[in-house]
Order: sequence, then structure tokens, then C-alpha cells
Amino acid sequence: METVIKTHELTKRYGDFIAANAISLEVYKGEIFGFLGANGAGKTTAMRMLCGLSTPSSGSAEIAGYDIYRQTEQVKKNIGYMSQKFSLYEDLTVMENIRFFGGIYGLGSKDIRLKGQALIKQLGLESEEKKLVGSLPLGWKQKLAFSVAILHSPKIVFLDEPTGGVDPLTRRQFWDLIYEAADRGITIFVTTHYMDEAEYCGRLSIMVDGNVKALDTPSALKEQYHATSMDDVFYELARGAKRSE
Repeated sequence: METVIKTHELTKRYGDFIAANAISLEVYKGEIFGFLGANGAGKTTAMRMLCGLSTPSSGSAEIAGYDIYRQTEQVKKNIGYMSQKFSLYEDLTVMENIRFFGGIYGLGSKDIRLKGQALIKQLGLESEEKKLVGSLPLGWKQKLAFSVAILHSPKIVFLDEPTGGVDPLTRRQFWDLIYEAADRGITIFVTTHYMDEAEYCGRLSIMVDGNVKALDTPSALKEQYHATSMDDVFYELARGAKRSE
């Protein structure tokens, strides 16, 4: 299996505080990898380092084959990113957002036009193409944001709690898009607070107080912790946490 994320003892310190401590993991091409942890566990800090947005204090990492210290621009060109808090410009139309982010990701005008039309058709947004994104229901915004994040066919897409606040049906539809992207070879690195979504991941890790305390498939973790659900596994690990955001 091709490794697209590889870290060794990746660490981020702020003075005496260690936000992420000696994280070592490998994630493979086309894998759906869940990155879990309670508030304050260090997930966001770790993800920012992997995206090239924050320089580690120590340790090493390669993202899509590029070193996060020396090749941050190449890293950024080969990844997509979607956040629950901000992913689209609400005062731009659907198509304007597609054009804008297509340009940011380095696509030419022809590619943007063709991929944009295909995206709108796939999502069933033909009648909404010229509407402001701010007027769309949250579920449509989230599906559009994900599709825009992979418009340039990145090797990896980082999803930071992408389904927060949407209803269960829309969450299920969103995960259908994730599966389709993974089938095309895009690696999905996703954080979520929904433990039923953790079950959808091929493998996942659980962070506690800046440390990766568990890393395996959902079924293996449930067996290891004698649990019937990922909720039980998460609570078993997270209830010993000493810090919170």
C-alpha cells in the first residue's frame, strides 16, 4: 500500500505546554482515516502541522511524499481542506465559489469550467448555480464545500468535523461522497465528534491529552476494549483526559 501520510514523533510545544506529543502514524492511499479525540486532545494542532500551516517543534512528517519542513508549498498543492467553521464564501454564488477555489488550487479556466459543470450536475445544483451560497441549506453547503475541496483531485483531503450541525440523512449522503472520493484514490483524513461516523472509517486513532492512545480498525478497537460500540471505546479512553479546550 502506498503511504501518503507518514509521521514520526511529530510534536508541537507552546512553552512548557505540549499540544501534540510524539505522534507517529502512517495513512495509505485511498484510506478513510478517522482522527478522533475530545476537545483539547490536540487534533486541530496535529492537523495544522500536517497541512503545512503550523511548524512542528520536533519530529518529522511527509505528506503526499513531501517534507512538511522544506516543501510546504508542494504539500499545500497536493491536499484539500474543509472545515466546519469556514469552507465557502457565502456572499458569492455557487459557481463563483467553484471558480475562486479552482483558481486557488491552480486549475486553468477550462478545467474549472468543465469540472465545475460536472460538480454542479453531480450534486443536483443546476437550478442553484447562480444563487448565493449563503442562501443554501447547510447540508447543501457542506456537500458543495467537500466537492470544491477535491476539485483539483488532491492526494489527500483533510476534513475537520465536516458534518457538524447537519441532520442524519444529510450526514449519510455526505459520507457517500467520501466513499466515492476514496474509491478514486483520494485519501480521507477526517475528524468527527459523531461516533457512528467513526464506524465508517477503515482505521482510526484516538488522541488523549496530546497523545495517540489507540490506533486500529473500529472492529479491532471494540474487541480490544471489550466494547459494543465506538462510543464505549471513546469514553473508556477519553474519560481519563486531564485537559479540555
